[in-house]
Amino acid sequence: MTEALALDGVDALYGDSHVLHGVSFTLRAGQVLALLGRNGAGKTTCMNTIIGFIQPRAGHIRLFGEEVERLPTEAIAHKGVGLVPQGRRVFPTLTVRENLIVAQRVRAEGARPWTLERVFDVFPRLQERQHQHAGSLSGGEQQMLAIGRALMGNPRVLLMDEPSEGLAPLIVAEVGRTIARLKEAGQSIVLVEQNVKLAFGLADEVVILNTGRVVYAGGVGGVGEGLITQHLGVH
Repeated sequence: MTEALALDGVDALYGDSHVLHGVSFTLRAGQVLALLGRNGAGKTTCMNTIIGFIQPRAGHIRLFGEEVERLPTEAIAHKGVGLVPQGRRVFPTLTVRENLIVAQRVRAEGARPWTLERVFDVFPRLQERQHQHAGSLSGGEQQMLAIGRALMGNPRVLLMDEPSEGLAPLIVAEVGRTIARLKEAGQSIVLVEQNVKLAFGLADEVVILNTGRVVYAGGVGGVGEGLITQHLGVH
């Protein structure tokens, strides 16, 4: 199976604080990799390093075989990495439609492109509210918009940072169904998620971080109860 994204021995620092220590894992094309760990384990730092907000101090990051770790964020996005950021971060004074259009990027190659119509097909509520300011949407609707906005960039790899955070259980289930549909459509996804049940239900592979180090990388079935209790705080 094709390698979509690979990290090889990645170290990353915030100032003088060494956060990631030799992180390595591989996301296969069309699969979901769940990146898990307690708060402060280094998950968001890992995502920020992939997208180029932080440059790694050591190691390599490959996107479909091409090294991207020294590129600026805009170049990494142009090559096909999309981000659904933690906290959604929609543009509150723009309409739903404007939030989507401003993120649109056409890719010459690849699968069926994402358009306004296709995003509205996945999120009918966004179509109903397309002329509303994004700041007036509910938290769940803003999360849908954040996902739709990332898809409008037609990413080859989609990074999703805590998409269920702060959402009601019914909306969490809807977000989960959306991610499952994206996976069925062949989207490659790295999913950072505190909701372990949601993550395990979607993931093909799991990577668990503890203090910036990989303590497990492998299939969902290999994650024993001891690992879950020790590193994820779930009993």
